[in-house]
Amino acid sequence: MTILGIGGAFGHDPAAALLMDGRLVAAAEEERFLREKHAFGKPAIQAGKFVLEMAGIHPSDVDLVAFPFSPDTQTRQRSAFARRMWTHDPVRSVRAYTEHGRKIRKRRNYLRDTLRGIGIPETAPIREVDHHLAHASSAFHLSGWETAAILSIDGAGGYTATLVAEGRPDGSIHEIASILEPDSLGHYFAGITEYLGFLPNDGEFKVMGMAPYGDPSRVDLGFALRVGNGGYRVEDGYWWVPRRQRSGDLHCSRKLVQQLGPARVGDECLEPYIHIAAAAQRQLEAVAVHLLEHHLAGVLSRNGGRLCVSGGCALNVKMNQVLLEHPLVNEIFVQPVANDAGSAMGAATYAAWERGDRVEAMRHLYLGPEFSDAEISAVLAKQSLPHSRPDSITETVAQLLAEGKICAWFQGRMEFGPRALGNRSILANPSVPGMTDEINLQIKFREKWRPFCPSVLHTQSAEVLGSTHPAPYMILAFDAAEGVRTLIREAVHIDGSIRPQVVDPAANPRYHALLHRFHELTGVPAVINTSLNRRGEPMICRPEEALDMFRGSGLHYLALGDHLVTKQ
Repeated sequence: MTILGIGGAFGHDPAAALLMDGRLVAAAEEERFLREKHAFGKPAIQAGKFVLEMAGIHPSDVDLVAFPFSPDTQTRQRSAFARRMWTHDPVRSVRAYTEHGRKIRKRRNYLRDTLRGIGIPETAPIREVDHHLAHASSAFHLSGWETAAILSIDGAGGYTATLVAEGRPDGSIHEIASILEPDSLGHYFAGITEYLGFLPNDGEFKVMGMAPYGDPSRVDLGFALRVGNGGYRVEDGYWWVPRRQRSGDLHCSRKLVQQLGPARVGDECLEPYIHIAAAAQRQLEAVAVHLLEHHLAGVLSRNGGRLCVSGGCALNVKMNQVLLEHPLVNEIFVQPVANDAGSAMGAATYAAWERGDRVEAMRHLYLGPEFSDAEISAVLAKQSLPHSRPDSITETVAQLLAEGKICAWFQGRMEFGPRALGNRSILANPSVPGMTDEINLQIKFREKWRPFCPSVLHTQSAEVLGSTHPAPYMILAFDAAEGVRTLIREAVHIDGSIRPQVVDPAANPRYHALLHRFHELTGVPAVINTSLNRRGEPMICRPEEALDMFRGSGLHYLALGDHLVTKQ
């Protein structure tokens, strides 16, 4: 069966994913085609057209469209949501009834407009999948496991903010507990993100990166978020309050600013904001552990300690590290496209399971567009930049990295999701002092305190991570092994942690060959790997965009397929 998943039901991160007989064949975010980060409010038309083209099929060949929004779930939860919302924002409580039908029509109209833009016939069958069920499926059904405990921690989908569930041997996902808005960890962390001067639904990872510079014991945020009795409560009157209660243009209240002080501005990593970031990070970890211990201890004991995690908060790699290190957990699969872009994939996998397809485990995320040598050569022929075609692009780039040069690496199919995994990357030698400052300030144009991640050879991963746990997607953090902290110091964060991508030759042969040759030349088992983009931009998709960035940044080398572009 050919199933097209369409994401973007809640106004951000629209994406498309295509499953054919249970196998994920293509997926991409709309932002990569529009060049608008997160593509707020945009339909996933270009992404949808791409996945069909990549599979070589016509829109009429789609058997089923899966959409991660269920009006049935929203209707069922409406009364409980309205009761809880009454003390938080009475107007929103009333609107749960007065605007219920309009909100459903809005999301169905979004899907209709998307399908019309792609060319999908209006008669195509549609399966509306509960949003958190889609998130849960994206982790459980793609993990390759028969059973698992499941945590889906998000902003909100419908009215659900958090879902705790069990994945069972028959493939079903059984709900154990759910928590509704406004008690949303995702919205709470987004509010902290905005208070700290970053864009909500975008800068949460910056809060995570800032947190290790602070001391969580210096700030008590318990007045705003309370944990206990198997759940948590986001206290009323502080976050996402009615407009009349807000502090200027922020969604937080004047009461919060009176408690914590003025919101942060600028790019510096300063007190007291580093301590607030640390306290918020500690809260997120504590709530996740509380949910795990209260609801999933029995499930984990039965299934051998396997845990699946998804939802937007699952992009927080430090939270994932805490979960992995918990005594109840032996193995963890975190969906690397855990945000709403991944819900397109999850809706498709859930619909495939329902219809009897055996969903194949996810082996890699190289699911986006690729460009032939002829296409790259045609683009370069129109440019005035010096370029050559060395005998071996991997040998040439390995030599450059060994010499301390920074090189952009544009190869093969673009990655699906927010992490660069060696096809749309900027690479550097992590043993060279000052390398991260140069990339941050002259190439990425971003805050100088932001950390970088290493791509690690799979044969050296235990030596670097001090663990044999799989880590192919930069979605888990580990404490770097003592023996390599100095050797790869530019890829180690201030707290001694790393967020690695362990590279296997089966998933990415060319990138693995590059790392292997670099290791032979230097003895260094990893390279710095950061996404090929500048601050505020989506990851690069096309050769033309790579060349535009090359011109407009401090890059001096770009490996564009088999070609090396230089500024010399």
